[in-house]
Amino acid sequence: MSQLAEHVYTEQRDIARIESWIEQLDDETKVEIRLADGARVEGFVTARPTIQVFRDGSGREGVNAMVRIDDAANPEHAHYLWLDRIMDIRRTGTA
Repeated sequence: MSQLAEHVYTEQRDIARIESWIEQLDDETKVEIRLADGARVEGFVTARPTIQVFRDGSGREGVNAMVRIDDAANPEHAHYLWLDRIMDIRRTGTA
């Protein structure tokens, strides 16, 4: 059984966009991420995300991905971000 996601994708261009973000999210890389809502998250990638199959609220099946970012200012706080919400990734170092 697949997990739920707010948005799922089946079009190749959308999947390619998610894959391009995955390529930039190496393990233990320090990043600053700008999201679609204008929020910014700065921290460390705990593990490179992978594309997974999800269902949306309507039961439609497609793919998406999520990444865990440990907060740079408060390492005990983790951010879980959907890759389809990312607008920009800036690498700022490594752990």
